[in-house]
Parts: sequence; C-alpha cells; structure tokens
Amino acid sequence: MVREQYTATTEGTQIERPENQYVYKIGIYGWRKRCLYLFVLLLLIILVVNFALTIWILKVMWFSPTGMGHLHVTKDGLRLEGESEFLFPLYAKEIHSRQDSSLLLQSTQNVTVNARNSDGEVTGRLTVGPRMVEVQSQQLQINSEDGKPLFTVDEKEAVIGTDKLRVTGPEGALFEHSVETALVRADPFEDLRLESPTRSLSMDAPRGVHINTRAGKIEALSQMDIIFQSSDGMLVLDAETVCLPKVVQGTQGGSGSLQGLYEICVCPDGKLYLSAAGVGTTCQEHSQICL
Repeated sequence: MVREQYTATTEGTQIERPENQYVYKIGIYGWRKRCLYLFVLLLLIILVVNFALTIWILKVMWFSPTGMGHLHVTKDGLRLEGESEFLFPLYAKEIHSRQDSSLLLQSTQNVTVNARNSDGEVTGRLTVGPRMVEVQSQQLQINSEDGKPLFTVDEKEAVIGTDKLRVTGPEGALFEHSVETALVRADPFEDLRLESPTRSLSMDAPRGVHINTRAGKIEALSQMDIIFQSSDGMLVLDAETVCLPKVVQGTQGGSGSLQGLYEICVCPDGKLYLSAAGVGTTCQEHSQICL
C-alpha cells in the first residue's frame, strides 16, 4: 500500500519533503504503445484500401451524376444504351427504342410479355418460343398503319379485314368448318378446286351461287350423287351442245327407226334413258330401264 502524506504550510515556513516520495508517470508505454500504433496503422491501411476500392468501383461501373454506365436517368424515365441482359423479370409501363434504331428482344429459351390487371392477374400473354408463337388473350387484333383492322380473332370467330386473302401453299387451305366469303378465285392461269375427301360439299348463298370460268372448263366429280336443286325456279342448261355420254340405252325402236339417232326419254321417277329414234316416238313408259 502506498500512503500519501499531505502537509499544510504557511508563509515563511519551510518543510522538507520526504526523500522517498513516489512519482506516477501518465501515458502508455511499452508493448501497449506499440500495439496502439499498430492498430492505428491498420485502420489507416483499411481506410486507404476502401477508398481505393470505392474509386475503382465508381470508375468500372461508370457512375456519373446522370446514371450508371449505359443507364441514364432522365425526366421521362430510364434510358439504356447498347445491349443489356436481364436475369430476372423486368416490369415497365413502356419500352421503346430510339428513333433511328429498332427494338430487339432475344433469349436463349423464350421471350414472354405479360399484361396484368390491378389485382396482379395475367390478362394477356405473348410468348415467342423456339418452335411457336403463343398468344393468350380474349381477343387478338392486327391493325394496319392507319388503324384499320386487318385480322381479328376471338373465341367465336376470325375476321379478316383485308380486301383479299391469298393462299399460296401447294396444298391450298384446309377448313374444318364452314367458310363465309363473297368470292373464291384462283390465280390467273391456275385451276380452282373445291373438294371434300370424305364428306359432302355444299355451297349456299341467299342471292345465288355464280360459277364462272373464262378460259377453261368446270368439272364436278362425286363418288355418289350430284344434286342440283331449285325450290322455286328451274334448271337451265344454256350451251351450244349438251352431252350425256353415259346415259343408258333403252329398248330398240320399231322397224322405222333412223340409224344413229336417239331420243331422250324420261321415266316417271325422272331417270333419263336413250331410245332409238324413229318416225314417231319410241319411248316406252314400261321399259326395263324404268323398272
């Protein structure tokens, strides 16, 4: 234990201090001082390294008062120059390119564009994949430059708004259901063929069906019957020559028949057959053809 002595003195009094008085040194000495200096030096080195890394990151990332690298912040939004890669979904109200370049979206798998409502539900989706382009929406509409609908599709129908629909495939067009159109026409010097391989083919119109060819023939082929029916009118065959090459021939006429000439006879059920012409009619109502 160190015991300190305090002595009060007055003026003019001299008191000698003890010779064995203890002296206290204030400060850090020895190995503590060296550790403190080493710690301060280490903090200084870390500060310099952090400052250098900050300067390097700012330089590498091209930080500037207007943005970062090719990404600039403007009053209208964000402006991105060059090519960019997004690793996660991108949410934006509007994406457009510069006036002098086109907008390119590409991916190694597919490109998907979604439209959502206020509840976050997907109301429209466009997916461009490696094998097909898929559109999921209530209605798909393609407009021209002036806003005229060119192609519209919904759950009920598909509407083509152009003046002409041209099919250039070698196999033509295949329709599983009915087709409503005002005109079906082939290219010049090409044949027009309408066929149904396994079912019937029907052409209906409220004001008539007009079939016309200007430089060829009209041919109708069927495995079963071909029916021309008119409910209120009549069937007119208006041509210079009407040929029925496969009409069956009935019984021969009498001895007065003219060689090489025939007359067309009609059975009660409407069937036609040929009978050799004579001075008078040779049609026999009870011919075996009509049985």
